[in-house]
Amino acid sequence: MLTGIDYIILAAYLVGVAAFGVLIGGRQRSTTDYFLGGRNLPWWAVCFSVVATETSTLTVIGVPAVAYGGSMTFLQITAGYLVGRILVAIYFLPRYYQGKLTTAYAFLGARYGDGMRLTASATFLVTRLLADGVRLFATAIPLKVIADGAGLSVSYLQIIAVLGLVTVIYTLIGGIKAVVWMDVVQMILYIGGGLVAMVFLLEAVPGDWWRTAAAGGKTQILYTGARESLASWFTQPYVLATAVVGGAIFSMASHGTDQLIVQRLLTCRAAADGQKALVVSALIVAVQFALFLVIGVLLWTYFQGASPEALGMSRADEVFPRYIIDGLPPGLSGLLLAGIIAAAMSTLSSSLNSLASSSMLDIYQRLRKKSGSAPQSLRTARLLTLFWGLLFVAFASLFENTQNPVVELGLAIASFTYGGLLGAFLLGLFAKRTVQADAVIAFTLSIVCMVVIIFGVWYSPSDGWLFYFAPGNEITSARGLRAVGWPWYTVIGSTITVGAGSLLGLRHKA
Repeated sequence: MLTGIDYIILAAYLVGVAAFGVLIGGRQRSTTDYFLGGRNLPWWAVCFSVVATETSTLTVIGVPAVAYGGSMTFLQITAGYLVGRILVAIYFLPRYYQGKLTTAYAFLGARYGDGMRLTASATFLVTRLLADGVRLFATAIPLKVIADGAGLSVSYLQIIAVLGLVTVIYTLIGGIKAVVWMDVVQMILYIGGGLVAMVFLLEAVPGDWWRTAAAGGKTQILYTGARESLASWFTQPYVLATAVVGGAIFSMASHGTDQLIVQRLLTCRAAADGQKALVVSALIVAVQFALFLVIGVLLWTYFQGASPEALGMSRADEVFPRYIIDGLPPGLSGLLLAGIIAAAMSTLSSSLNSLASSSMLDIYQRLRKKSGSAPQSLRTARLLTLFWGLLFVAFASLFENTQNPVVELGLAIASFTYGGLLGAFLLGLFAKRTVQADAVIAFTLSIVCMVVIIFGVWYSPSDGWLFYFAPGNEITSARGLRAVGWPWYTVIGSTITVGAGSLLGLRHKA
């Protein structure tokens, strides 16, 4: 159980984060300072910020849950992540730096026009709000476990509101510079916390824990699916081909078209620095995933393979937080919980700043047809940051009743639109005949198709592919039915966009 020192550490961390973020952000004089840090941040800090931004609480508590309930095959997807980021570094980043662009969607505006830029930006805003709402909710899980254990009657909404308030304070005042440097601190904190937890788990489990886990099928990393049918590959997210191909395309979308990440890369001094930060981030993420997957396997051994329900938990995502609270000595529990909070706040602060930048630069200023003075624009940017912070608190509370591991839920939500966004960028880069109408139509068609595919297409080993558009709980109760694996969502969506857009472009002269 937590002691007074743990609560002191948590409180000190929350206060310290707000104060340090405000101080390190410095004085902001323009929206370029506020959103891009004056384009003068070192590549290694940007690299750490990219890692911290994409990691969030989904990794810290969700990845151990994946290993606890399955195996380590999730690690295969990092190979795809590396391939995808290399492609983004080669083909996307130089284009962004050539035009001195301020957002990812400014490229679509320059290539097609404001209609496509507004469409892509609005899609990003909705997707990011939902996906990072999951991340913020995930942070409330361990804190709710703490509150329940201490006999406190605290709701998820109250926890989310406190976290949101602290994050909004330093993001609103310090801008992207505060976000990036706080990400560096927060990444060091949650990685250090993970290593500490692994050391204590290694001391607590038997010496032959790896052999025991291997006998239980927990240590498998490579899964080729050679004995599975080709159709089955599309329903299992961690078959090797699915993980590598799907992971590469997903990473191209998330790190090449998502303002959340692109904004960080544009704060570097030059394109070469951005490329270095991007590729190195893939290697760090692979190490992180390996760390938290091993923690999940250790937890499975520590709890002797008991199901979450048998341990009195409602979901596998609560297993690691429960160990932190009950299995670590006083002080260290508070430190690790601070690390979990750090992972969430790094993503939330990045989301707030990127949402404010996209909504202001891609939508507000384009519709207004002019930009105000530097002080006026800076004031508008801060008001938008506050607006998105309030919306995050509201949306995060919507995910309380889901039973899927939060890491998979967050990735699946992003996949609804990532394919369309990536496809639109690929059309802009390589389909020279396409015009704005072609890109908008293809993009819209992709999203509509993905809604149908994700909710309505199922596979049964006995009946083959089925179309059954209904809520998921009515489907999964039917024996043997499986949905398309989430890594394929972006592949399918981008293929539809590129295919439809290219066909429409044939109407025009070269």
